[in-house]
Amino acid sequence: MTKISELVVVVLVILMFLLLLGGAGIYLLVKLGRKAAVKAKQATTRLTTQVNAMGTGDAAEVERLRLDLRREVSLTRQAVEHAQRQGWGLGDLPRLMADLSAQADVHDGQLGMYAQQRRMSPYVDHATLGRLREHQAKLTAMCARIRADLLGDQVRHTATGIADLSSRTDLEIEARRHAPDPLDQIDELYRRSMEERKDSP
Repeated sequence: MTKISELVVVVLVILMFLLLLGGAGIYLLVKLGRKAAVKAKQATTRLTTQVNAMGTGDAAEVERLRLDLRREVSLTRQAVEHAQRQGWGLGDLPRLMADLSAQADVHDGQLGMYAQQRRMSPYVDHATLGRLREHQAKLTAMCARIRADLLGDQVRHTATGIADLSSRTDLEIEARRHAPDPLDQIDELYRRSMEERKDSP
């Protein structure tokens, strides 16, 4: 009887372990599936935007504005992340970049809505398009200013590093030069004095 109960306990423990493994596997699969779905949706949106940007008219122009804004924000985010990895003092710039990215996402959504409405309706709201262009110009200008400032910092850091390397190179080359031998200098002085004596009457 005890052998049978031990066997049942072992089987139950194995079943519980397999059940836990199966649950963890299903959880990971669902999580990975959601991530894949989000990435597929983003890729589809980007592809749709690029295809729509190839056309003519206001809707295509707005899609091109969306692509430009995404590129500008992406380049600026990369510049800020690079500066963070280098350990530069950025102050509140990372938080500003997060706010700028959030605002760019809002603007991107507004551009997408305008482009969709413009494709579906022949009537043009020129006032809204003008405001969207203004907002676009301001956002892209901010991105360009941030990148220019970070590039200036990078050039200053590089100049400091190059100056340090140059002085170290000079010191190393000077240290590798052989010091003149005092005996050779004495021999040279003696030889000159002997030549001068011969030349003098």
